[in-house]
Amino acid sequence: MIQDTSGQDRHLAAPPRRVRQSWLVAGAALVAAGLLGASVARDWMSGSRSIDAGRVRIAEVERGTLVRDIAADGRLVAANSPTLYAIAAGTVDLQIVAGDVVEQGQPLAVIDSPELKSRLAQEEATLAGLEAAVGHAGLEIRQGRAEAQKLIDQAEIDRQSAARDLERIEKAFRAGAMSEIDMLKARDELTKAEIALAHARTDAALSTEGLGFDLDAKRLELDRQKALTAELGRQVDALTLRAPFDGQVGQVMVPQYANVAASAPVLSVVDLTEFELEIRVPESFARDLAVGMPATIGSGARTFAGTVRSVSPEVVGGEVVSRLRFTGDMPGGMRQNQRLSARIVLDEKPDALMVERGAFLASGGGSVAWVVRDGIAERRAIRTGISSLDAVEILDGLEPGERIVVSATDAFGDAERVRIAGL
Repeated sequence: MIQDTSGQDRHLAAPPRRVRQSWLVAGAALVAAGLLGASVARDWMSGSRSIDAGRVRIAEVERGTLVRDIAADGRLVAANSPTLYAIAAGTVDLQIVAGDVVEQGQPLAVIDSPELKSRLAQEEATLAGLEAAVGHAGLEIRQGRAEAQKLIDQAEIDRQSAARDLERIEKAFRAGAMSEIDMLKARDELTKAEIALAHARTDAALSTEGLGFDLDAKRLELDRQKALTAELGRQVDALTLRAPFDGQVGQVMVPQYANVAASAPVLSVVDLTEFELEIRVPESFARDLAVGMPATIGSGARTFAGTVRSVSPEVVGGEVVSRLRFTGDMPGGMRQNQRLSARIVLDEKPDALMVERGAFLASGGGSVAWVVRDGIAERRAIRTGISSLDAVEILDGLEPGERIVVSATDAFGDAERVRIAGL
C-alpha cells in the first residue's frame, strides 16, 4: 500500500482580521507607488532636460492696452540760471553772498576797472571836441553864405547901375547929345555886370555846398564818437553787476576783492519761480522722443503734469539728455539738483496681445518662446512687435491665457521640450 503525505500535514489557525487589512494597505501603497513612478518616468521621458522652477520666471499672455513709456530719474535745474561775467579786468567788490535772495536790478558786485574808466574819460573829451568842431563848421557855413550873399548883392547893384547908365546914354544918343560909341560902351558895361552877377550866384552856391559837405563829414565823425562813448559808458555801467530778475544768488566764483580777468565768471543767479527736470534717456528710446510729448513728474507720492521741452541732438555714453517743463503746478520747496522721477508716454496701443517683458527676448532674439503646460516647457516660434518698459507685444505664435518663460532661456539650449521641476 502506497502511503501519502497526510501524516506530515499540520492544521493551521486562520490569521486575524487586522493582519489581512495590513496586507491590503501595503498592496495599495505598492500600486500607488508604481503609478507615481510611472508618471515620473513619463515626465522624465517627455523632456530632454530638466530646469528647476526657482530658476525661471513665468508670465501669462493677455490682452490689454500696451503703453510705451519711458521712466527715468532726473535732477531739477533752473530754467533760467544765467552766469554774470566781468566786462573788464579789475578788482571785484561783492555786495552779496551765495544764497541771498535778490530783486531785479539790485547791485550784486562792483568791478573797479581804472583802465576802462580812463578810456571813457578820453572818449568823452574827444566827443566834446567834435561837438565844438561841428558847431564851428556850422558857423563857417553861415559866414560863407553871408559873404556869398554880399557878393551877389554887390553884383546886383553893379548891374542896376550899368542898366541906368545905358538908359541915360540911349536917351542922350537919341537927342544927339551922345555918340553911338558911348552907347555901345554902356551896353557892354551892362552885359559885364550881368555876367558878374551870374558868377557871384554860382560861386555862392558852390561855396555853400562845399561847406555843407564839411559839416556833414564832421557830423558823421561826431555820431561815430557818440556811439563809441555810449558803448564805453555802457561797459562802465556794466561794471556794476545787477540781478537780471527776482531770484537767488546761486554760486559765487570769486573771493572778495579778487582781481579778475575780462570775461571771467563772477556769480550766478537762479530763478526760483521756474524749474525744469533734466533726464537721461537710453539711445534706443530717444529716437521716439519729440518736443511737446506729455510727461508725468513725480515728487514723493505726488505727481505733476509736464511736457518735453527739448531733446539733445547729441548722444553721450549711449544716452540722450532731455529736459521736461512743468505745465501746471510746480512742487513747492524745490532746490537745484534735487532728484525727481519722470514718466513720458510715447504711445498707447489698445487691445494688444502682450506679455511681461523679460530676458527671453534677448535669449531668443524675440522669435522664440517657451510655452509652459503641465510642467513641460515647449519651444515655439513667435513674432513680437513694439515693446514698453514692462511689456512686449505678441503678433503671432501665442494665444491669450498661455503661459511662457519670460526669464533668460539660455540654459534650455537647443531642446524642444524641457521639464520644469517643482512647478
